[in-house]
Amino acid sequence: MFQAVLNHGAVGESTFRDAYLKAYRYMLLARILDDKFASLYRAGKIHGGVFLGRGQEALSVSIGIALRRGDVFAPLIRDGAGRLAFGEPILDAVRTYLGSPLGPMRGRDGNVHRGRPKEGLLPMISHLGAMISVVNGVLLAKRVNGEKDMVGAASIGDGATSTGAFHESLNQAAIEKLPLVVVIANNQYAYSTPTNRQFVCRTLADRAVGYGIDCQSIDGTDLGTCLKAVTRAVDSARNGHGPQMVVASLLRLCGHGEHDDANYISAKLKSSPVGRDCLKVAEDEMQCRNWMTLNEISGWRTEALQKVEEAIATVQREPAPDPFKESWCALAAKHLSEGYE
Repeated sequence: MFQAVLNHGAVGESTFRDAYLKAYRYMLLARILDDKFASLYRAGKIHGGVFLGRGQEALSVSIGIALRRGDVFAPLIRDGAGRLAFGEPILDAVRTYLGSPLGPMRGRDGNVHRGRPKEGLLPMISHLGAMISVVNGVLLAKRVNGEKDMVGAASIGDGATSTGAFHESLNQAAIEKLPLVVVIANNQYAYSTPTNRQFVCRTLADRAVGYGIDCQSIDGTDLGTCLKAVTRAVDSARNGHGPQMVVASLLRLCGHGEHDDANYISAKLKSSPVGRDCLKVAEDEMQCRNWMTLNEISGWRTEALQKVEEAIATVQREPAPDPFKESWCALAAKHLSEGYE
């Protein structure tokens, strides 16, 4: 769908511009939504953890943009931009965080384990590499059912590459030649553990070699680079070339969660190239290419802020879960199942 992004010439440039602007708007919306969640958390309106994607939006949104209907996406705790680009409504995120019984988790989880399996958006079980095997299972099931022309993408962090689930899943995907794309956000820390205490290989891309998997190493702060690399990986997987991996270097511009002040991240690292704010980089690029003006970008920001505020206001007017009416039976019960109205 976005193969033209990789081409040269007027048609390719026009398609790339359209994809870039579309991706930026999702990034902007995700950043504003995250900022609102952080504000609500500090005000005591959100209970449980709040995890922001600040600094990782360019990589995340590229996954949602590159995938299409019929594909499968297993996002992580910092994939708000990718979720939105893949089709998740803002209300799903807001209702989950604020505990609304009308949300996908029916008020039973105030975190990031929401999803829409029927639409290919898988609820997160764990961010520690476990979702790769889940995507593998979905892809194998689709193969058995005779379904073709689909891709499954799993988003993970650098810390997840040190888990057994990561290695077993990649080995299985390579052997079965599954149309799997693993996108690794190397944000330099697994919570507070730096990469030099996680692995000693020269780069995480070296790990792909052991499984015979193609891998691209990219700058995760540059939206254009992310769009091209993830699109190329998705197209390769879709065209029968087996599992693909993308390793992006970046830095989360916040703590592991809003409970974490991230004082272990040095000022030197923050001021290095991986510490760039991908949103600011994208805005500078759009102005440099004369695609957008500051006033137009400001207008988009105002529009996104209005969408977020409207979603928050809507959910805050919704009733809270009623423990006297709720049976608290398994989510498999009909009135709690996906698609039930």
